[in-house]
Order: sequence, then C-alpha cells, then structure tokens
Amino acid sequence: MTAIRTLIVDDETAVRRLHERMLAGVDGFEVVATAGTGEEALEVAASMDIDLVLLDVHLPDFSGVEVLRRLRLLLDDAFDAIIISSANDRLSVAQLATASISDYLVKPFSRANFEARLANYRDTRVASPRKTAEGTPTSPLRQQDIDGLLARRGAGTPSQTLDRSGTSSIQVPAGRGRPLPKGLSEPTIKLVASRLVSEWQSALEIAEVCGLSRVTARRYLDHLCARGLAEVEPVYGKRGRPELRYRRST
Repeated sequence: MTAIRTLIVDDETAVRRLHERMLAGVDGFEVVATAGTGEEALEVAASMDIDLVLLDVHLPDFSGVEVLRRLRLLLDDAFDAIIISSANDRLSVAQLATASISDYLVKPFSRANFEARLANYRDTRVASPRKTAEGTPTSPLRQQDIDGLLARRGAGTPSQTLDRSGTSSIQVPAGRGRPLPKGLSEPTIKLVASRLVSEWQSALEIAEVCGLSRVTARRYLDHLCARGLAEVEPVYGKRGRPELRYRRST
C-alpha cells in the first residue's frame, strides 16, 4: 500500500520529534512535514499532498478546532485527522467529535497505545479506502459535503470583467443562498477577488490594497482558492517558512 502521508502539528518541538519517532515504528506511514503553529500547518497543506494530520488542540496562533476547519476548506475535506492533545474539556472534545475526526488520543499516553491507535487507523483505511470528494452516487452526504458540491458546481468557470484600469479581474458568481464560512462576507470576497490579477501577489499586498489585515486577507484568499477562483503557490526563500503567493485562476 502507498504510505500514508502525515503532517504532525504541535507547538512543542520535542513533542513533534517524539511523535515522528514513534510513527516511524508503525508500518505504512510517512511523515512529510511538521508544523508548530496553525499558520504553518495551512502553508504546508497548501504546498503538498497530505493524507493524515496529527493535530494538537493548543497552538500559539489559533486553536486546533480552527485549524481543522480551515484545513477542511483548503483541502476540500480530502484528508483524515487524529487529535493528539492534553485537551480533555467537554467543549473541545464536543467540537472536535463533530468534525469527522478519525481518533482522539489524550496526552500523556504510552508508545504502545500510540502505535495501536495508528495501526488501527491504517488497517481501517486499507479496509475502507477514503472516497473521493464526489463519493459514489448512493453515498450518504453530510451537510458540508452537499455545500461543497453546490459551491463547486454553482461557481462554474469564473467570468472576468475589465476594471477601470483596463485590467482583467475576477467576477465572483452569486452565492445562490449557500452559507458562507463563519466570519466571511460576500462583499469582502468580491473585493478581494477584484484585486487579484494574473501576476503572483502576496497576502500582504492584497491586504494593503483592500484595507484588510493580512490574516483576514488570507482567509478570503484561501476561500477563493477553495472555490476555484484563485491559485496559490509557495515561494521558498533561503531561510524560514515559504511565502504563499496568489493570483486569479487562469
């Protein structure tokens, strides 16, 4: 079987290394990257194929719950998640239990327990391979699956108009009543989309011309990518994390 490409997300370097070593003892897995923040996790997911995310809940920028929500939007739900965290409060567990996670492993735990849980996930995956986003014609769909299908089919091929400068820009299709992710608005989506051109731009550049914060601009840009209206690519420098750059879909 093809190795399960795994992303480990935890804010402690020692813990990431420990989980990587333990995962090496379980057949069928390949650690393709690690991340110490939610932002890093999203950047990794945008730049490479991920099958499984081992995700901590407590991260320095935003919670694992929010990371999981953004990853689902970015990757069109085409991955699995196992929560590995000390968080065992009722609210965190309840939020994540409804997010279609594959397992929830509470710290601290033994190596034997870790290996048993991952082996069980692997065997279940082999026995019941993950369906594509479309699934089969008779597969039952969750609400988010239905919303995703409507978003992709409703958007169609983005049309383009000329702005006052004569530059071709994206015209975002009408929402047709689809619920937007929490915190996003259709007018702002159209604003961000109108500033995308055929040349690559950073989220900061888009944020400045739109009068938004970089974080807010990133959320809208990721949403446009998920709708097929924008493209993203990582640009690797000599040091540090790659910078994500965006342009309108060609």
